[in-house]
Amino acid sequence: MFSFNARQWLAVAVLASAGATASAAQDAGDTAFTSMQSRGRIVMGVDQYTSTHHFEKLPDGGRIELQRNRPDSAGVQAIREHLSAIANAFAEGDFTAPGMVHSQEVPGARAMAEKHQAIRYQYRELPLGGEVRIMTGDAKALQAIHTFLEFQRREHGAGS
Repeated sequence: MFSFNARQWLAVAVLASAGATASAAQDAGDTAFTSMQSRGRIVMGVDQYTSTHHFEKLPDGGRIELQRNRPDSAGVQAIREHLSAIANAFAEGDFTAPGMVHSQEVPGARAMAEKHQAIRYQYRELPLGGEVRIMTGDAKALQAIHTFLEFQRREHGAGS
């Protein structure tokens, strides 16, 4: 359910080796949000301060959108690769990446992993990034999706 692939192991190694730096930054007044953004940059491959996240609950599931704030071909490509990989991982019941970004098991992820066969994930490109559409007809899966998206919206400070 929470297995690591090679890229994720590399991110874990980088995070572990950066532990002293992260601790020093936090001691200097860094916030939990800044730390999460830093982990997100490693896991996602893009600076979240120059990108915009949206987490939208919908009647049949929801959607995750991530786009650059300005044209940036390398950043757009990184977002597209990340979201495409996320759609594939989630479809397999693998929610490792959000756990790494948030440094905890994300609420709703365990139920989404358990119900992964009842949930469809559809990735699509957007002009400056992409989105993952999440769809289900299962009531328990829908509740888990909404819990997952609400946590993400709150943690990332995303308006929708």
